[in-house]
Amino acid sequence: MQELTHWINGKHVKGTTGRFTDVYNPATGEVQAKVPLASVAELDAAVADAARAQVGWG
Repeated sequence: MQELTHWINGKHVKGTTGRFTDVYNPATGEVQAKVPLASVAELDAAVADAARAQVGWG
């Protein structure tokens, strides 16, 4: 089964919590992948990166 990553600062970042949740195909109900649950530090990094990027959007 595919394990997804976080996308932070333009890079794939493997989760550090060791915790995952399932990604379901809504048409079939089948589990298609697992996505990591973010730590507080990962969430803070993603929000900080988004805030920096937003400045350039005008």
